[in-house]
Amino acid sequence: MKQAEFLNVVMPFKDKLYRLAKRLLVSREEAEDATQEILLKLWSKNEAIEEYKNVEAFAMTMTKNFCLDRLKSKQANNLKLVHSNYSDESTSLQRQLEAEDSVKWMERIMDELPEQQKMVLQLRDVEQYEFEEICELLDMKPTAVRVALSRARKVVRQELIKKHSYGIG
Repeated sequence: MKQAEFLNVVMPFKDKLYRLAKRLLVSREEAEDATQEILLKLWSKNEAIEEYKNVEAFAMTMTKNFCLDRLKSKQANNLKLVHSNYSDESTSLQRQLEAEDSVKWMERIMDELPEQQKMVLQLRDVEQYEFEEICELLDMKPTAVRVALSRARKVVRQELIKKHSYGIG
């Protein structure tokens, strides 16, 4: 595969690779390094890349595995799972602060979720993947994905209700 073809195949989903890496690794720099590493690995396999029926799913699986290995490595003792912050320039300062507070609460809640639930929630609700794609990426049965997503959403809902009912604790 020529470079231009490779770029046409891989570049449309490179931002998704970055967001998944950012979800799994604490810093923007770590996520950028992981994304670059995955893109280099994909380039080294570019002759065989056409054999994969879903290059994006293959790349997402590579990213997930790379990041989880990184988290388990001794180099990554200080890394933890986080959600990337977002901001909307058109909102008022009050709304922006409320949104940032909500994101921080979501980070805290998601940090407490089991790894599998965290990944399913990220892929489905943040990245908007279809259930079939999540099954393929995480090597799970559809029922298991739906159960994990349901449990994750239930925990998030309960924790948010608790926060809003009792105030900041």
